[in-house]
Amino acid sequence: MPKEEPVKKGDRKEFVQKYVLRKPHISEKATDLSEGGFYVFKVEKDANKREVKEEVEKKYKVNVESVKVINVPSKKRRIGRTEGKTKGYKKAVVKIRKGQSIDLTTS
Repeated sequence: MPKEEPVKKGDRKEFVQKYVLRKPHISEKATDLSEGGFYVFKVEKDANKREVKEEVEKKYKVNVESVKVINVPSKKRRIGRTEGKTKGYKKAVVKIRKGQSIDLTTS
């Protein structure tokens, strides 16, 4: 379910819809997990388990049994003398009811 966040415009507050799910996290490990009913999504930094569960159930029309959330920290990277950091992100591992599946190729 989209989360409404207040945004100050002029002298009044307006609410803007904010979606919790960013995109499916596609990797070799995530693909192996999907065969067992676990799906991995990149989510907003301030998202919690309840919001992730509600949005997955609404968007994909499946029953979510559990949600695990992982904060992936940023990493130092270096190219020649230039140092920098990669962006950190938050991901959620969602377990759905046995017999159901999510088609991530169309999302």
